[in-house]
Amino acid sequence: MNILMSAGVPRRHEGGVAAIVYNFGRELESRGHRVEYLFYEDLLSEAEMKGRFRDLRFSLRVARHIRKNRDRYSVVNLHAPIGFVYGLSRWIFPSSGYPPYVMTLHGLVERFVCVMGREDEKGKAWHFSLKNRLWYRIYHRPRFVLAIKTLDRAHCFSRDVWTMLQLKYNLDSDKVAYIPNGVEKRFFISRKQHDRKPLRLLYAGTWLDQRGIFYLRDALNGLNTRFKDWTLTIVGAGFPAVELESFFGAGLREQIIILPIVPSKDMQHVYAEYDIFVFPSLMEGLPSVILESMAAGMAVITTETCGMADVVEDGFNGLLIPPANAEAIEDAIPRLAQSPSLRQQLGQAAQESMKRLTWEKSAEKLEKVFEASLRNGSGKKTIR
Repeated sequence: MNILMSAGVPRRHEGGVAAIVYNFGRELESRGHRVEYLFYEDLLSEAEMKGRFRDLRFSLRVARHIRKNRDRYSVVNLHAPIGFVYGLSRWIFPSSGYPPYVMTLHGLVERFVCVMGREDEKGKAWHFSLKNRLWYRIYHRPRFVLAIKTLDRAHCFSRDVWTMLQLKYNLDSDKVAYIPNGVEKRFFISRKQHDRKPLRLLYAGTWLDQRGIFYLRDALNGLNTRFKDWTLTIVGAGFPAVELESFFGAGLREQIIILPIVPSKDMQHVYAEYDIFVFPSLMEGLPSVILESMAAGMAVITTETCGMADVVEDGFNGLLIPPANAEAIEDAIPRLAQSPSLRQQLGQAAQESMKRLTWEKSAEKLEKVFEASLRNGSGKKTIR
């Protein structure tokens, strides 16, 4: 097959979505397919990559690129919501010979609106006022809905999305595939837990309000009243250090360590240096940093929601806590801090669990989705 894979993100490997695309592409190429990629920089100028309508511009240009090169691709894999323009093109012109459209969906916009609306009421959301909520309903949500309604096949990373695509969007079960991310072999490092001081906590990923950062800050302030022998390192936040220091305040500043973007090829060395991975996100798809830290044998603390609950079993290969609960974070950290043996037990189980999630297996499943779309991906569809 000649496959086009595209996502509305920068092409750098450090980005979570771009890394997922590249990993799938590499494995598909090893299976004999030809893969091309389209990211922001491939179709947008530097000026066009700024502003509210970047994704709309990109969606239009992806659709135009595919239409102009319809004979070049067997199938196109477009990460939502960028496929909505191309999907509409196929729906309007069913006999045009356009290649089948397989959508990849990381998470539901409905969940984002629900979760962040609640957080805004608590004063724990940065950009989700009434104006922002209206913007999501008027601009963001319709693009996701059309991307879903016009697809031929769908692929998602978490079971809650897999279920909702069938229940809410009335997609037949054979059109929706749950395929979790894989983990690269380089993350499977040897680890021995130490009772060292200070305890080293790690957070990796973009610093977003939807990732439970307000609750993490509250938990660390509470933790400091019980013991202070810890540090939290934040990797790849995408925020100036001075803003992160201001967020935590003077009381925690000395215990917060901020690292700039770490090259993707070096992340396994970062995981090796820390004791506990803390990721209290309120909503995700299936975050690669969770899989990578587990593969590295870290004890993880994360929330019992979205894709995290698909891979973490509480008390077996990590600790699951309720979302939006600072007290739960504050209790979980000392539980692991006081027991290197528990960290070792959870970390070993986590590493064994991740051995089942290989990119080879994930790509094999995605290949079958593409093959199914080629068999059944043509013809006029009804947008329901």
